Amino acid sequence: MKENWQAIDTQKGCCCHDSQAAFFDRAVEQLGLTVSQQELLLQSFREVSVQIPLKLHHDGEETLHTFTGYRVQHNHARGPFKGGLRFHPDVNISEIRALAQLMTWKTALVDIPFGGAKGGIAVDPSRLLVDELEILTRRFVQKMAPVFGVDKDIPAPDMNTNPQVMAWIFDEYSKFNGYTPGVVTGKPIDLGGLQGRLEATGNGVAFVTAQTFNDLSLPLKNAAVIIQGFGNVGSYAALRLQSMGARVTGISDVDGALFNADGIDIVSAIQFVQKNGSLKGFPHAENISNEQLLTQPCDALIPAALEGTINCESESGINTKIIIEAANMPVTHMANDKLRARGITIVPDILANAGGVIASYFEWVQNVQRFAWDRDTVQQRMEACLSHAYTDVRKLSEKSQVDLRTAAYQLAVMRVLRSVELRGF
Repeated sequence: MKENWQAIDTQKGCCCHDSQAAFFDRAVEQLGLTVSQQELLLQSFREVSVQIPLKLHHDGEETLHTFTGYRVQHNHARGPFKGGLRFHPDVNISEIRALAQLMTWKTALVDIPFGGAKGGIAVDPSRLLVDELEILTRRFVQKMAPVFGVDKDIPAPDMNTNPQVMAWIFDEYSKFNGYTPGVVTGKPIDLGGLQGRLEATGNGVAFVTAQTFNDLSLPLKNAAVIIQGFGNVGSYAALRLQSMGARVTGISDVDGALFNADGIDIVSAIQFVQKNGSLKGFPHAENISNEQLLTQPCDALIPAALEGTINCESESGINTKIIIEAANMPVTHMANDKLRARGITIVPDILANAGGVIASYFEWVQNVQRFAWDRDTVQQRMEACLSHAYTDVRKLSEKSQVDLRTAAYQLAVMRVLRSVELRGF
């Protein structure tokens, strides 16, 4: 029975870890880093694993299950550890370790004073009652309390976690540390959350997409865009791109995909999901499989779902000019090479989806200062950060004749290395 609740398949985590290592190795190859420097950059500062017992009540029976939770703190040379918490059956230490490294490079690339971390619990939250999910979250915080802190490690939402989960984290931590809203970001507005935080990652993806089209001298107006994944990131990216004049021809969720060459009304699709829980049955588009969606011709493909969805098995069917990585590591390193060889431009995740961590930084700043900004200010400042990062990556890419991902990693790695060496550890 226990295996039904916890992750037993680590294949995705290994894929995630392998791709992260490959992208890092490729970036540092040209930088001339010593083996010792590379080892220093790759080692985690701390890795914590905890066991969380929980009584579950289903079908009139009470059973005890023990869930495993993780927090990997990769590097804090540039500031407190920062990274999301995900609740998913496939959560495992290899995946969390790779994503923690990714956060270190992401925060450095957009030049905010944070390091990198990641965490999660191996659980399917859809199978828990609300009260059970709250107890699980609070017990996780109790066990992680020694490593969390407003100047130590600041969690945020990730896969299957949301403002309510962040509110429980804030409350549980504050029981023992006083009123401390800055210990977690992605909170509800009423508890010190940020105006515009919910849509920040998706809006950032749309902004970077527009920047990419402009650089490639391609018109965004009426461009065909397909978005794999219609959760928080994918839906807001779709909404913003449609407002910019793009034609969103395909969207998907776990229940399947929709395609309409003339464009899908994203507002109607969002309203349909809010009412029905998924895209299944949406009447104004053709129902196709998630696999078929990836093969539809488009000007830009935006994977906004899980890691490794574009791999050696699915790569050959991809028919696009541009891939914008809204998810974390959605393109494996081997697929990445094949897609680049076909002339497809790939904007890496550490740049494309960095709007979320930038907004988290703004929320943390406001919590520390006890002074809030309005939504327009948040949006303008986030876009300014993304614009600077995008310009830096594009310039290095052209100067060094490398792809955007390699340039992004090189910039981030050198910033982290300089901080590590200056601090002397």
